Amino acid sequence: MVLDAVAEKYSDLWRNVEKFNARMVEFDVGGEKVLLVKPLSFYNDTGAVARKLIDFYKANANTDLIVLHDDLSLPFGTIRTRERGSDAGNNGIKSLNTYLGEEYPRIRIGIWTELRDQMDDVGFVLGKFSHPEAKKLEKDIIPHAVALVDAFLAGTLEQTSHKL
Repeated sequence: MVLDAVAEKYSDLWRNVEKFNARMVEFDVGGEKVLLVKPLSFYNDTGAVARKLIDFYKANANTDLIVLHDDLSLPFGTIRTRERGSDAGNNGIKSLNTYLGEEYPRIRIGIWTELRDQMDDVGFVLGKFSHPEAKKLEKDIIPHAVALVDAFLAGTLEQTSHKL
């Protein structure tokens, strides 16, 4: 949802790129090429997609990449930025860490609610947000996360934690 909002802000031209097994948007910010990428692989193999992109574009995972992901261990509405980190049991991050190491920035978006304790991981993650949660996402969480992506693009992203 955050990537869709960033894409809408800069260029809403998502396309499937078979070579990378991903949906991508490409645009320029300040003369620099920016790619938004949604891997089409299984979640636990996102690292392979990232590695292909890093190698093809001769990018540096530590400085040229930022990963946005939901986080079951953070309360809904909490957003944390980190310069590096472990996988904390997240299979997508585990895959990224396998292919890239742990030294890449990330934006973690908390999705835990009390409902989480009544469901398994898959059911909860793939479930729909409640109406109040959807409103909070639209009004507060997504715009804040987009601003953090903008800060990354400007080279001013700092390690932070916010409860919205």
